[in-house]
Amino acid sequence: NTLPLRLLLALLILAPALPAPHKRGLIFNLDTGELCLQSAQCKSGCCHRGGGLSLARCAPKAAESQECSPKSLYGVYYKCPCESGLTCEADKTIVGSITNSDFGLCKDPRGSDAS
Repeated sequence: NTLPLRLLLALLILAPALPAPHKRGLIFNLDTGELCLQSAQCKSGCCHRGGGLSLARCAPKAAESQECSPKSLYGVYYKCPCESGLTCEADKTIVGSITNSDFGLCKDPRGSDAS
């Protein structure tokens, strides 16, 4: 007969601790490799999905000469945007913007090719 009482006491003591993991929910400052829903959640600013059915994870921004996306309408990228100071040179189209397929290459706008 004392077992239900002990169980009740244990639940009352543990109850405040149970919601703690769920407070994580839509959190920010996620590290590279952590699951994300929006780029704003990631420290890097890029929530990356490899394909249409894959889970999105935080990824580093694209470096010079790497493939990039100029902008994402949905907050998730198939190619991350460029690191700070670089621009994503891509042929932007309306269809490409909607399908998230406007990819380009990160370039230094100060032009290392101006020799």
